[in-house]
Formats: sequence, structure tokens, C-alpha cells
Amino acid sequence: MSQRPEGLSAYISVTAAYWAFMLTDGALRMLVLLHFHTLGFTPVQLAYLFVLYEIAGMVTNLCAGWIAARFGLTSTLYAGLSLQVVALLALAQLDPGWAIGASVAFVMVVQGASGVAKDLSKMSSKSAVKILAPAEGGGLFRWVALLTGSKNAVKGLGFLLGAGLLATVGFVWAVLAMAAVLAVILVAVLIAMPPGLPKGKKGAKFSEVFSKSANVNWLSAARVFLFGARDVWFVVGIPIYFYAVLSDGTVEGNRAAFFMIGSFMAVWIILYGAVQASAPKLLRAGRTPEGELVGKARGWAWALAAIPATLTAAAFLAAQPQPWLTALLVAGLLAFGAVFAVNSALHSYLILSFTRAERVTMDVGFYYMANAGGRLLGTVLSGLTYQAGGLALMLGTATVMVALSALAAGRLRADHPEVTPA
Repeated sequence: MSQRPEGLSAYISVTAAYWAFMLTDGALRMLVLLHFHTLGFTPVQLAYLFVLYEIAGMVTNLCAGWIAARFGLTSTLYAGLSLQVVALLALAQLDPGWAIGASVAFVMVVQGASGVAKDLSKMSSKSAVKILAPAEGGGLFRWVALLTGSKNAVKGLGFLLGAGLLATVGFVWAVLAMAAVLAVILVAVLIAMPPGLPKGKKGAKFSEVFSKSANVNWLSAARVFLFGARDVWFVVGIPIYFYAVLSDGTVEGNRAAFFMIGSFMAVWIILYGAVQASAPKLLRAGRTPEGELVGKARGWAWALAAIPATLTAAAFLAAQPQPWLTALLVAGLLAFGAVFAVNSALHSYLILSFTRAERVTMDVGFYYMANAGGRLLGTVLSGLTYQAGGLALMLGTATVMVALSALAAGRLRADHPEVTPA
């Protein structure tokens, strides 16, 4: 790092911008979910609120790789931060007197804009690591794991922040405050960002976003099912289940439930981020051959599948919410978060290892399009499976999706020419 001060400086600026964005992203998700649940929205209607967010993420990631290659990484980063400020200001205009259909449509559109903003920022930040990280001694794995892990820890704080703001200052003042803070941070990043990131090239073609690498394509397929397996319980089902067992229906009971749900989601994300940041050390990235890291992606996925399978069996045994089931869910989902973090860190490293510097934004954009596709699939299934079959169906669906991720990861090969040393 001491030999690349300009790289480290740019990395710090990119990471700070990404942190600021993800803090508001986590808070906004919790604000929307809990606010509209208290207004009487069903699990399926709540899932609809996030559908356009994920669809927008898929389209954005497909296009953002080309946009960054054409106009530069800093352009897409600044655009993402600016659009999130606009989305937050728009959400503050929501009128409680609107009909449910109008409210759903309005929030879906605003969430769609937020989804575009998130994936512009994410693609820019992750691609920058490939360019800035030192090549030797597992530097790429360390830098991407630190960026991704710290981002998730910050997002976890966002969940807690969103629940706390909703319980104290209310929905409108919460989104206005976040818009103001993010606008200040955007200005600071604009001033502090050092030069050196790619400026773009006029010859970049949109057709180049579709990868011809088998490794990139199989890893993207594994990513679809990995994140689908998380969001099938994370987005709607588990928060609504916890609300049902924690709130007594009074104003004070609702506030207490908001804080407890927000705290659990925050702890889950922070644990996930901490383990993710530690993954290079856990997997001995600097001394582990590339072929072994490719193989570990499959093994860790099968280990992950065992956790929701166990929780599914427990949910079948309990005909209705039970204290022991709630305690088991908390412990099991925290364990899921830790193992999921290792899987996610491996994926985030491997996509940068598999790609080449000259097409990094293209491959990263395609990969995160798959990530958004998995989140979309999980979001839709979260509301549908919980409403149709409760915890058992929801967690069983997560188990199947992790198994499919493991099967896709099993097709990765370390002997392909695009693989670079760990």
C-alpha cells in the first residue's frame, strides 16, 4: 500500500462514498417496510414495493458497465449518489391520504430510482477495486472483502437507523434528514476524490457487456440463487414474523417492535459484514492456490444450505409461533449470515479475479445484474411464500435456492485462461 498512495487515496474516497450511500439504503428499506406494514399492507403488497427496485437494479447493472466504460467510473458513482438524494426527497412527498394503489405505485417508482442509484454506486465502487488494489499477496481479495464487508456493516447500521428514526421523528422527517446528510457527503466526495480512475473510452460497445467467459457466467448463475436464498426470508417474511410475535398492537408496543426488529436486522448485517471483511484471513487468501478458492465456493454453499434446511424442519414442527422457534430462528439466521458472508466474499473476489482490467466494468456490471436478479426473485418469493405457506415454505424455498447456487458454483474451473493468481 505504501507504494501506491494515489491508489489508496482513491480507494478511501470510493469506500467513503459507498458507505454513505449504503447507510441511507439500509435505513430506507427498513423505513418503507415497517411504515407500510403498520398501514395494513399485506406481505405480497410489501414485496411489490421492492420489486421495481430490484428490476431497476438488473437493468442498471446491465447498462452501468457500459456507461462506466464509456464515461468513466467517477461519473457513475456521482450519478448514483445524486439520484439517491432525489429519491429520498421524492419519498417525502408521499401523502397518507392517497389510496393504497396510488401509494404502492408511487413508492415502487421511487424505489426503482433508488435501485438505479444503488447499482450505479455499487458497480463503480467494486470495479474501482480491481484497478486500485495491489496485485501481490492476496491484495485484491483483501481490498474487495474490506470494501464489501464494511459496506454491509454500515448498511446494518442503516437498518437500525431507519427503525429508530421511524419510531422517533416519523417517516417524512427521517427521509428528509437522510437526503440532507447524503447531499453534504456527495459534495465532500466531489471535492476530495483524487484523479486517476478511468475516464472512459468512446469505442466501448454495449454488446460487450455480455461475457463470453464460462467462469463469469456460472459465477453469475450461482450469485442469482445465493442472493435469492437470502432475500426470500430477509425482505418480508422474517421482519413480519418478528413483528407479529413482538408487538402487542399498541403505539408503545409498535415502537418497541420497530427497535427490536431493526436491531436484529442491523446485527445480522453487521455480523455479515464483519465475517465478509475477515474472509481473506479465514480462507488464507494470500497462501491459498486459486484452484482451491474456486473449489471452496462450492463447499461453502453446501454448508450454507444445511442451515435453512434445519430451520425448515423446525418450522414444520411448530404449528404456530413459539418462543423456542423464535429463539432458534434468531440463532439460525445469525449462523446463516456468517456462512453466507464467506460465500458472498468468495464470489466478490472471484468475479474480479476472473475478469480482465480492460473489461472489468462490463463483467462486474453483468455479475451484479445477476445479483439483482436473485434479489428480485427472492423479494417476490418472500411475500408469496410467507403468505401462502408461512415460515416452513419460505425457509424451504431458501434451502432449494442455496442448493442450486452450490450446483452452479460446482461448474467453476480454475484452469481457464482468465483466472489470475490469488
